[in-house]
Amino acid sequence: MNLTPIEFDVTQKNATEKPFSGKYNDFNKKGLYVDVVGGEPLFISDDKFDSKCGWPSFTKPVNDSHIQKLNDTSHGMKRIEVRSKKANSHLGHVFDDGPRGEKRYCINSASMRFIPYDKLEEMGYGRYVKYFK
Repeated sequence: MNLTPIEFDVTQKNATEKPFSGKYNDFNKKGLYVDVVGGEPLFISDDKFDSKCGWPSFTKPVNDSHIQKLNDTSHGMKRIEVRSKKANSHLGHVFDDGPRGEKRYCINSASMRFIPYDKLEEMGYGRYVKYFK
């Protein structure tokens, strides 16, 4: 897979894209977000919300077994890093301040590729249709 410079920096070097700059920050189409490196299903649009933090935010992953959570003490902070399980891509961080007491998975747009709902079958992700309301 050919990655753009920002996709490479985010997924492979743990970089963070600038707030409000990512292509999925103000993006509200129905579909599945997958790891840009390995294609692993990560989040669905039904779980996306506007946290006003500058990055796409989700209340939960489509499947907990597709991600890994690691302690991150970089930059003098204590956070939980979120990585894709299969490709080990850096995705972002998870916080406890989501809506209705849920989590806020704060994810870099550059770490994801969007699969539209009406293309799930065609793109090999048909088994995820059942996750949508």
